Amino acid sequence: MAVQDGLKAHTKYLWFETNQRREYIRITDEVQQFCDESGLKDGFILVSAMHITAGIYVNDWENGLIKDIDNWVERLAPEDPSYHHHNTGEDNGDAHLKRILINHQVTIPVTKGKLDLGPWEQIFYAEFDGQRRKRVILKALGI
Repeated sequence: MAVQDGLKAHTKYLWFETNQRREYIRITDEVQQFCDESGLKDGFILVSAMHITAGIYVNDWENGLIKDIDNWVERLAPEDPSYHHHNTGEDNGDAHLKRILINHQVTIPVTKGKLDLGPWEQIFYAEFDGQRRKRVILKALGI
């Protein structure tokens, strides 16, 4: 971890290559492991999907809710060949819109070296155009 005027910064990348076009992967443990590696005691960790068809969110780790989230994003941004984006030769217009719905990043507070999440909160990587290699940046800032 780099230190400048008492402020520490540390960066790591997580890589994903999903088997399905849409998947939701719990990454809370990987983010906590990164926090431990960084030596961060008090500050924040930014978790950001570095691809325009994937997102990051915080919510409950419950299979019914994950299915509800998937149904919700599919209802609001269904797979549909009529997207204008597809005129460019792409076929993933829905994935770009789903990413906007979920968001591309979250900032997690760190207190006493631990992720300061609520009782049921978990961190998820949401993939909407999978089956190829993508990355997530983890950036720790604090003391």
